[in-house]
Amino acid sequence: MELIHDEVLELIQNRQWAELKNILIEMNEQDIAELFMELDERDITLAYRLLPKDMASEVFVNMDPEYQEMLIRAFSDTELSEVLDELYVDDAVDMIEEMPATLVRRILTHTDPEMRKSINEILRYPEDSAGSIMTTEFVDLKSDMTVKDAFTRIRRQGVDKETIYTCYVTDNTRKLLGVVTAKDLLLSDQSEIISEIMETNVISVSTIEDQELVAEMFQKYDLLALPVVDTEKRLVGIVTVDDAIDVIQDEATEDMEKMAAITPTDKPYLKVSVFETWKTRFPWLLLLMVSATFTGKIIQSFESALAAQIVLTSYIPMLMDTGGNCGGQASVTIIRSLSLGDIEMKDIFRVIWKEFRVAFFCGLTLAACNFLKLMFFDKIGIAVALVVCLTMILTIIIAKFVGSTLPILAKRIGFDPAVMASPFITTIVDAISLLVYFNVAGAMLHI
Repeated sequence: MELIHDEVLELIQNRQWAELKNILIEMNEQDIAELFMELDERDITLAYRLLPKDMASEVFVNMDPEYQEMLIRAFSDTELSEVLDELYVDDAVDMIEEMPATLVRRILTHTDPEMRKSINEILRYPEDSAGSIMTTEFVDLKSDMTVKDAFTRIRRQGVDKETIYTCYVTDNTRKLLGVVTAKDLLLSDQSEIISEIMETNVISVSTIEDQELVAEMFQKYDLLALPVVDTEKRLVGIVTVDDAIDVIQDEATEDMEKMAAITPTDKPYLKVSVFETWKTRFPWLLLLMVSATFTGKIIQSFESALAAQIVLTSYIPMLMDTGGNCGGQASVTIIRSLSLGDIEMKDIFRVIWKEFRVAFFCGLTLAACNFLKLMFFDKIGIAVALVVCLTMILTIIIAKFVGSTLPILAKRIGFDPAVMASPFITTIVDAISLLVYFNVAGAMLHI
């Protein structure tokens, strides 16, 4: 790509358009989109106009919104209409959602009435719902058709449809009856009736179903497309696997940002301004800073104990960090399991029992290693060493308990479990580990 990029730049500078076109038409549309987004505005417009019409629309779809906006502003009305005619409805909706109002009006003006109607219907569905990511461009068949009739219909309708591999069987009221694949049709006799070969146990979702659940269904059932039905089980659209992959990627990114105590944003990192980045991070950092003052208060309340055994102070960071790390391990594991559907609220006691045993073995192992270090390297008294090691065992057990239960409880009450990740777990465990440490020290050292 680097070699091609340099060659393309050279051809643009030398205005060798014929040679440039020959190179572009041999490339993949996604690679062309990435290449164009590295050019300046004038060169993008010139190079884009060299592409064949069907190829140009694919390149356009794969470009970032800001570059799409740049091209739309440079398009003539005819060019804009040609691009819009080649777009699938779901791609057109995705583009419109990112455009300013002035451009949206221009886009809708140059779409044909049927597409405009479909776009407006999809835009009415709740954000992040199945209806908002579906397309209305699918092939539907009738149960009384023969395989030969079905092929005839596919040839007539399939040109403008997003997928023709999976076809859906509906009645006269558009109620979903079954599904049949191109493979089923190809392997069946031409005279067979669709009702005899279609699969009637169809997996579908409602228009208001959360898009994350839709994406999980693709993964669970190995689907290429998923039908979307309304409240009366009428087929209104389909979600295709490419849209499901986009949802999975977006949801994973959102979860990672929440787990890092950052307000999620749908923009790429380099496209987010410094001020916007500050706004996504500052509130969480402030909240964590304020909550962390509790640990300071705890230390302050045990000043007399620390004065009597000043050596205890040097092991506070180790105990807090170990507890936070253990809690973070448990929380990340549970959050991921929740997102994959591996565990539910009913499994909470099984999770607690498992994490307790894991914590016990981890705590015992770390405490034994730490005891040897304290005795032979730090050379402290056996009483202090026992206090530190016992605190470590108790801290790890508590940290694992907190880290494994909070995400499950958060999901139960309607919060995103990803919020209960390392930063919050660490803050809670820090405070608890200090309380345990000083109380164990007070009991064993009589301070």
